[in-house]
This record gives sequence, C-alpha cells and structure tokens, in this order.
Amino acid sequence: QVQLVESGGGLVQAGASLRLSCVATGRTSSTYDMAWFRQAPGKEREFVIGINWSGGRSRYADSVKDRFTISRDDAKNTVYLQMNSLKPEDAAVYYCAAGQRRNTVATMASLYDYWGQGTQVTVSS
Repeated sequence: QVQLVESGGGLVQAGASLRLSCVATGRTSSTYDMAWFRQAPGKEREFVIGINWSGGRSRYADSVKDRFTISRDDAKNTVYLQMNSLKPEDAAVYYCAAGQRRNTVATMASLYDYWGQGTQVTVSS
C-alpha cells in the first residue's frame, strides 16, 4: 500500500511556471512507476506525464511536450512535475498516480493502482 499526497497547485497567469510535488508514504515510491494525470471540468481524466520506477524512462502527452518535465527523488519518496509556459488549457485538477513496474510507462488511468487526492491548477489568460 502507498498513500500519495500532492501539493503545489495554485492560480497563475498564462506563461508562468509551477512545480507540483507528490509525496509517497507507505511503500517507497521507487517500487512503482509514477505518473501525473489531470482532469478539467466536464472532461475525462487524461495522462500528462509519467516516469518509470528507475527514473530512466519517461513519457508525456503531446500537449505538454517541451513544457512539462517529471522527475523523482526516491530518497525523499517524492515525484515532481515541473510545468513551464502554462496555458489556460492546462487548468485542471492534477493527480499523482502510482502503478506497478512495466516495460513502458502506462498512459491508461486504469493501470495505476494508487491515487492522490489531487491539487488544483488554475491558469488565467
């Protein structure tokens, strides 16, 4: 079992940056592949970016390419989402997720076993 707690969301203007954090308690985060998903009002939860258990592979949605990066600090059991050049369409509740190790980083929400409560990101134009 692992518990995930996100933080770092807030209200920013378009073009600004934010860094989200996800702290894992219980089993260590290095046991899992980790990912960030987001869900805007009226839309389905979508994959944003993920990183495998070793940190050697990452995967991202085309919509965040060259703007978002993911990293992990297993000594702190923390995964980070660095978001740069934010756009109004990035506004959503962002969720941290943990799932079993796989050969490639999964993009389907159903393949992740543990979820945080989410943190709100609002981007004004």
